[in-house]
Amino acid sequence: MQSPSDAAPKVGTERERQVQRIFSEIAPRYDLLNHVLSLNIDRTWRRKAVARLGWETASGGRYLDACSGTFDLALELEGREDFRGSVIASDFAHPMLVQGGRKIAGCSIRPVCGDSLGLPFPDDAFDGATVGFGVRNLSDLGRGLAEFRRVIRPGRRLVILEFTTPPNPVVRAGYMFYFRRILPVVGRIVSGHPWAYTYLPESVKEFPGPTELGGLMESVGFTDVGYQLVTGGIAAIHWGSA
Repeated sequence: MQSPSDAAPKVGTERERQVQRIFSEIAPRYDLLNHVLSLNIDRTWRRKAVARLGWETASGGRYLDACSGTFDLALELEGREDFRGSVIASDFAHPMLVQGGRKIAGCSIRPVCGDSLGLPFPDDAFDGATVGFGVRNLSDLGRGLAEFRRVIRPGRRLVILEFTTPPNPVVRAGYMFYFRRILPVVGRIVSGHPWAYTYLPESVKEFPGPTELGGLMESVGFTDVGYQLVTGGIAAIHWGSA
């Protein structure tokens, strides 16, 4: 049975264990649920996020996709026609990397099992970085953002794609009904996991809004920070320069 105490987002090291457990256990059905529950809109969001990265000015560079999961955002970048670089895809839930492994056969994407709160890379290692639906799960958001800032070369960009709460009250009401009543039921049936898709709306509810997230990015040294709401504001694309 679902336990409300399991689904409620934890703090500190308990949050790390909670998130690692969730994504390790739902890995086999993760891709299917992503596309079904978002009605495939997530594909459009990823294209828009990569378009904000500015990779064209360093098309042969080295890029990081943190909290990569099964590599969808990394593949979006790697698949651009003029992209000649490489992508390091990191995630601390090893089963997610294993599950996505067949998708990156023959690609320049290199998976690394690593924690975004202590990335296993030197300073200024990347020409840009992306994070898709991952920063919301970090047990220490400021520390994670600081780590992204550390590994990105000066002047290059971080792009974050994340859920948010729609500003329009009508859209927000419909979105929250779907998120809290429909998504957990469908997620539980398809994934077989009793509470992972109850954790999702709870984690979005407690996550900072776009303006607050932008302020946090600036506080760790990012400049030219901005964001774009997509699909009525149910998600947002954030960016900032290291």
